[in-house]
Amino acid sequence: MGASDRFEKVYGQGIVKTLEIWVDKETGINYLSYSNGGYAGGWTPLLDREGKPIVTPITK
Repeated sequence: MGASDRFEKVYGQGIVKTLEIWVDKETGINYLSYSNGGYAGGWTPLLDREGKPIVTPITK
């Protein structure tokens, strides 16, 4: 599996300022991605109320 195949975009919002949710297909961990017109951005894991990562079940 190549690096470009590892993540799957499951949600997207916005055109210039974008907010997206990506799922790591190896671990199932959900990540929040934010970009501000190409000038700034970042990724962070989505956490539940207890501070644990939100995990999507992986089906292979």
